[in-house]
Amino acid sequence: MPTLELTPLPYHDDPLTRFERLRHRPGAVLLDSGFPAAPGGRYDILASDPIAWLEVDRDGRVTSDVANLPDEPLAAQHALLERLPTADVTSELPFLGGLIGYWSYDFGRHLETFTGHAREAVTLPHSRVGLYDWAIIHDHHARRAWLVATPARRTQAQAWLRTSPAPTPAFALRSPFQGELDRAAYGERFRAVQHYIRSGDCYQINLAQRFSAHYQGDLWHAYRRLRHATPTPYGAYLAWDDKGILSLSPERFLEVVEGRVETRPIKGTRPRGSTPIQDRRYARALRDSRKDTAENVMIVDLLRNDLGRVCQPGSVRVPQLCRLESYANVHHLVSVVTGELDATRHALDLLGAAFPGGSITGAPKVRAMQLIDGLEPSRRSVYCGSIGYVDTRGRMDTSIAIRTAVAEGGQLHLWGGGGLVADSDEEAEYQETLAKISRLMDALGADASLECNESRILSE
Repeated sequence: MPTLELTPLPYHDDPLTRFERLRHRPGAVLLDSGFPAAPGGRYDILASDPIAWLEVDRDGRVTSDVANLPDEPLAAQHALLERLPTADVTSELPFLGGLIGYWSYDFGRHLETFTGHAREAVTLPHSRVGLYDWAIIHDHHARRAWLVATPARRTQAQAWLRTSPAPTPAFALRSPFQGELDRAAYGERFRAVQHYIRSGDCYQINLAQRFSAHYQGDLWHAYRRLRHATPTPYGAYLAWDDKGILSLSPERFLEVVEGRVETRPIKGTRPRGSTPIQDRRYARALRDSRKDTAENVMIVDLLRNDLGRVCQPGSVRVPQLCRLESYANVHHLVSVVTGELDATRHALDLLGAAFPGGSITGAPKVRAMQLIDGLEPSRRSVYCGSIGYVDTRGRMDTSIAIRTAVAEGGQLHLWGGGGLVADSDEEAEYQETLAKISRLMDALGADASLECNESRILSE
């Protein structure tokens, strides 16, 4: 097996220039730390031309260009990962070869058994991962960059990086974003959630709504607009055929480093203020919000249970509870739950035990997912799923795919959602779902009079 080598590259604080030269390659993927000042915002990972790929369809069937993989989706992904030998170098870099891709929210249907009524309006695979034997890593804290590859792959990658990007058509929306639910329909679902909570079915449900618009041109230009408008530590860009995923997530789902597990659930959001005084007022209101704190604590308890399924007994801890973190456009309440992965378990076992993330389902999780499937008209696709990597050494880092646009067949879809509890206010929650994605819509060029039925889109 050829030796993996780490070749220094000139450091770029912006990965877009390098990725621009790779993005038309097969399987090109960018994991983009567009807000390095945030916790977790340290590394960019760029790659293309995977040596193998694997998709999971809506029925849980596995398709791959590698034969004789297991039928069960996560077992198949684990078996595919094992086709690539563990890196023969010692390095603290996060990725030395392995799987990169996504697991949609609907991938959870293959982990928990339940029936529902939501239609599959977006038909992307429930999971799509590539097996990558090379990557470019930008370390924004050390301000260094590396090409991780065998000598043969290094020669290929260096040639790809010397190519000039071909001109592509500008991105433009061909129609305003249209909401799937009008205000009255959202209200009906909100009141149904309140009934479920009062009846003891659940304590919290994350209710989302989908918005769609027709577009033309190159999705890469759309991603650049979104990144400029909403810099976040867990950005991602993947595009193939007529499909694409443009994610600007602020939230880590699961990280594993040498068996140490971390998840960083977000519950509680306020906009940044237009003046220092207003900004401090918004931040203080979030810190003092009993409702937002209660939501966050509920999800922390859920995640402690999820991690406890695969972590060493007694190792799960909560070193940070409901701390205010401020990003470019929003304030969030963020907690941290940690643990030590059991020695008999793999990072993909952790993904299966905790998927999908509790912060975007509700509590208890499976019942909340069942109710969501009856409340939301269409399935969520990649939204509220996860995007990231699993390294051959067992390292993993994944996001919660919120603030995420999904493209298919000339349509672009966005979702906005929020956690509902017993004391939630209907109008405030409805407006919050709009506020969370209004900046994305504006960046994509949506008209100020967005046709989201009769509702006004709020600015974050």
